[in-house]
Amino acid sequence: MIVTVSRKAHFNAAHRLFRPDWSEEKNNQVFGKCNNPNFHGHNYELIASVTGPIDPDTGFVMDVKILKDLIKSEIENALDHKNLNLDVPEFELLNPTAENIAVVIYNRLKPHLAQELSLKITLYETPRNFVTYEGLNQQA
Repeated sequence: MIVTVSRKAHFNAAHRLFRPDWSEEKNNQVFGKCNNPNFHGHNYELIASVTGPIDPDTGFVMDVKILKDLIKSEIENALDHKNLNLDVPEFELLNPTAENIAVVIYNRLKPHLAQELSLKITLYETPRNFVTYEGLNQQA
């Protein structure tokens, strides 16, 4: 049997959406108030979902305590109360959009999971705006 287990978490972070190679006018046109040079913040909600076979010995797909600890060490400690543009190395050259943040979260968590487990990241930037990323093998 294949089952999905999920863990919900949250973090608060500031960011600015802009491209340094674009004019201020073009950045404002594309990113609007998200291009605020003084940054702005979000209360992000994260759902990390792990899918795989149930281990016949434990009854788990994955011990949720292990997933909780991974999210704490790899995501919350790295992103919570940070300025994503200035404090997080992955965003030095990468625009910290919700889409890119979800990919970074996936890339931080996936190496810690058993090979046979798949991972899906759902990231809420606001209660109504969210993105989902399931890795490179997604169909377009």
